[in-house]
Amino acid sequence: MTGTLRTAVIGVGHLGREHARIYSALENSRLVAVCDTDAAAGQSVADRYGVRFVRDYRELFGEVDAASVATPTESHHEVACALLEAGASVLVEKPIARTLEEADEIVALASARGLTLQVGHIERFNPAFRALQPHVRNPRFFEVHRMGIFTARSLDIDVVMDLMVHELDVVATLVPSEVLRLEAVGVPILTPKVDLANARLEFADGCIANITASRVAGERLRKLRMFQPNEYYSLDYAEQSVSQAKLEPVPGGRPEIRAGVLDVVKREPLLAEIEHFLDSVRARTRPIVSGEDGRRALALAMDVLSKIRRHADRAGLSIDMS
Repeated sequence: MTGTLRTAVIGVGHLGREHARIYSALENSRLVAVCDTDAAAGQSVADRYGVRFVRDYRELFGEVDAASVATPTESHHEVACALLEAGASVLVEKPIARTLEEADEIVALASARGLTLQVGHIERFNPAFRALQPHVRNPRFFEVHRMGIFTARSLDIDVVMDLMVHELDVVATLVPSEVLRLEAVGVPILTPKVDLANARLEFADGCIANITASRVAGERLRKLRMFQPNEYYSLDYAEQSVSQAKLEPVPGGRPEIRAGVLDVVKREPLLAEIEHFLDSVRARTRPIVSGEDGRRALALAMDVLSKIRRHADRAGLSIDMS
């Protein structure tokens, strides 16, 4: 597939509006329409970019080559599968689906139709993460924090599916080993669902990852710290920066710790993500974040929630795990 792709965005809430902005600006994309069940919000976005508004995404069948699905998670499976059946490649926001069965059906359908399926784990396109990747050799320990200030967005899911799933995907990508053990705790604070969670992952190769996610913090923080033999890296997603400290030998003397920073070319991650999606659609190549990757992250997130549920039951805590 070559030339300009006909694109659409299904769901133009906070994140979907950003998808529409980028599709409308790319030379190799012609934003055909936006879709939302909220007519006023959807029409507003459509008017802004001079495109068609529809309330029912089915009206777009046969009219688009690729689409972003930025609807609530509960409808990811329905919308993504319908678009794939209609012949459109799909960029579905994370988490890929509500259940592993739904994720498997989306992945299988994309494969059967020979279409591109990409999952919106946006931190994989963060320039800081891309700069860190070539330096990852034998990670032994990760300390990860993803903290957000409370908002009314994404309250249909808990903090694990909302925020922690990003870090589960990143760490699983950087560690070439299976998760051997996983423990987790979490508590509701401002909502009936889990608002603050901590997970400890032990991989088969001995690497340990400690991940904390909160959507009720007093500040925004998105940092990953990685330790491997003789090296330490600190990645700041928001600043798009990576600092490093390395123990280097000194001839005839004691080893020295040398600090520095990695070269990072700053860029909007969502722009890079959507550009890559469209490139994958045209070239019919496997995207960086495949459906299988999204399924893996979902499986880890579900394991985290399962451990949180067990801990809550033992402690007599009431948490909405639906």
